[in-house]
Amino acid sequence: MISDMEEKPLILLTGASGYIGGRLLSEIEDRGERVRCLERHPIYMRSRVEPGTEIVRGDVLDPESLENALDGVHTAYYLVHSFGGGGDYEEKDRQAASNFGKAALTANVSQIIYLGSLGRGEELSPHFASRQEVGRTLRESGVPTIEFQASIIIGSGSLSYEMVRGLVERLPVMATPRWVRSRAQPIAVEDVLEYLIEALDRPEPENTIYEIGGADRSSYEGIMKEYACQRGLRRLIIPFPLLTPHLSSHWLSLLTPLYFKVGRQLIVGVRSESIVQDPKALEVFSVRPMGLTEAMSRAMAKEDHQFAETHWSDALPDIIPGHHWWGLPFGARRVDSYHRILPYSPEEVFAPIQCVGGEHGWYAYNWMWKIRGAMDRFMGGVGLRRGRRDPCDIRVGDAIDFWRVEKFVPNRLLLLFAEMKMSGRAWLHFEVGPHEVGAEVRMTLVFDPIGLWGRVYWYLVYPFHYLVFNGMFNGIVRTIERNKKECEV
Repeated sequence: MISDMEEKPLILLTGASGYIGGRLLSEIEDRGERVRCLERHPIYMRSRVEPGTEIVRGDVLDPESLENALDGVHTAYYLVHSFGGGGDYEEKDRQAASNFGKAALTANVSQIIYLGSLGRGEELSPHFASRQEVGRTLRESGVPTIEFQASIIIGSGSLSYEMVRGLVERLPVMATPRWVRSRAQPIAVEDVLEYLIEALDRPEPENTIYEIGGADRSSYEGIMKEYACQRGLRRLIIPFPLLTPHLSSHWLSLLTPLYFKVGRQLIVGVRSESIVQDPKALEVFSVRPMGLTEAMSRAMAKEDHQFAETHWSDALPDIIPGHHWWGLPFGARRVDSYHRILPYSPEEVFAPIQCVGGEHGWYAYNWMWKIRGAMDRFMGGVGLRRGRRDPCDIRVGDAIDFWRVEKFVPNRLLLLFAEMKMSGRAWLHFEVGPHEVGAEVRMTLVFDPIGLWGRVYWYLVYPFHYLVFNGMFNGIVRTIERNKKECEV
């Protein structure tokens, strides 16, 4: 008997390790589809896929590797491009699309689904023009191709969102070039994924273009203002038309160097408008795209969810062999993490952590904590006066001095959210796990600064972290030893 999984058509997903591809993979797996991922380095994808997902080695620039990858495939997602590559990226994209189209035709693939860029006119950048040429090459391959041309994509982790955040968080006053006012229809990543998924259910193969955008027309300037509004930041944006897109890319490198290599191509590209002129996607698909405000709000909420699910022993494994001054970046946040191996069981180590705050204090430099509590009360905060509901018992939602318990797993982790007055949000994370010689302990402070003053606050208090956290480790050890002695007596 043939199983239900074997009866389903096989889907090939390229670009599964990318931003859109990674999210799309989860959506396809959740639907219970048969999916195969094409990867140049399969080993990196093993831990990111469900057990039933197939991974094959291949490269769109290597025609021979595509034969096995496309064998038996009904629908293929093409989500690869040379974003920010070398000067020959246009030729690479052209050749890759041609290779893929020919191989898909030979393998009798029924449908190709491609995500490209929305834009038209004389000011269309070479990069965006190349994206559209890829779609044209796929459509002319002989395999029916659905091309979604998307405006600016808003979502946690997207390049557009990260660039906007990097600029707005760092600059109270921005002298902006003309390109930030080019009209666009920013679309939430959730809506893009919904379009891509619904394309699987089309009754017949299609060879067409669908223009997709959000419910609102805006611009990069409008996106920056929306981000600032939702973060509670006041930002002054001053037009500076002499700043060309090319110069803007170098200006970006000073502020958000992490995204410079790929971001410069995007900046040069946004000089052209990306407005939906053919609304047939709204007639064909059930997707009703959300507006900019909701898209931005969901992006921020997604960031918080991803953070809440983070285990710092996994997220920051070997990149912190020693101490890193000023902490490490985790998205917009700053992370300061301290790690020790202690010769005690996880239960022995977690016991004093579970009793932190209140009458037990913070095991080191309690006078510093009292000063910070007094400062908080002076600014209208709660200070340290709340103490604890119970000296050691913990429940999610409990107050511990000026912290709130956000997550608690006995003998394993404690996540506290700061309720003190400051220019940002802070979390204190205790994590304990077994080790061959005892217990592995990590204390992590994460700060989400709001604007310039938030960053100033981080750098002002940062020098005290080393003293406080190392002192806490020593205080916890002393408490464990004292408890052991009391038990012996």
